[in-house]
Amino acid sequence: MDAETFGSFLWIMTLVAALVFIALYFVKAGYGMFRSAAWGLSVNNKLAWMLMEVPVFLVMIWMWWYSDRRFLPVQLTFFFFFQLHYFQRSFVFPCLLQGKGRMPVAILLMGVLFNVLNGFMQGEWIFYLSPADRYTSQWFAAPQFILGTVLFFVGMGINCHSDYIIRHLRTPGDTRHYLPSGGLYRYVTSANYFGEIVEWTGWAILTWSLSGTVFLWWTFANLVPRANAIWHRYREEFGEAVGSRKRIFPFIY
Repeated sequence: MDAETFGSFLWIMTLVAALVFIALYFVKAGYGMFRSAAWGLSVNNKLAWMLMEVPVFLVMIWMWWYSDRRFLPVQLTFFFFFQLHYFQRSFVFPCLLQGKGRMPVAILLMGVLFNVLNGFMQGEWIFYLSPADRYTSQWFAAPQFILGTVLFFVGMGINCHSDYIIRHLRTPGDTRHYLPSGGLYRYVTSANYFGEIVEWTGWAILTWSLSGTVFLWWTFANLVPRANAIWHRYREEFGEAVGSRKRIFPFIY
């Protein structure tokens, strides 16, 4: 893909994310606590998460392997960072899920479509379209790389720790909802989503790219409305116990 076509692709992805952001304030994505039979056929949660996340892991491998830049140190570092996240999401996270939850096939397929497009979006820039003199070894000392790397791993840590808290809210066989506490759940009701936004903010900064920024925008567009819906659900179920906790951004929203 040439640079001009890729630029158009990024604009289309940006506009679609804006539509998704607006739509999700009116329609709750039917997985997790909002799962509904109205979404149709569903599959086991563990299988669904694996099938949904694996495509981006595989697409990035494909983009990396067929690039003549695949062993350049900065590009290789980007590859390892990205794949570390998606290895955890594709193969570790699903195995840690508890209970017998299910995910609608429609949600699964939408997730697969986005992940394929996103894998292409990140890989095409990093391995094919970025200027040849952009990601030299000096990039490791650039403020963008240093700050972005810190945010990336801090966000990943917040996300994994928050997921750990959620997994341990229930005992085996329990299907009730509980209000998470501890960690950043003291400040927000969707600490796991906050961690993911911090992580991909780091990615956008450390790659200093429009493709990374569009991915961050997609993350924001998907997770902020979802966090809003969860906050309202907790307010309905737990009332004043939610206290002053915000939805996703501590002390802000």
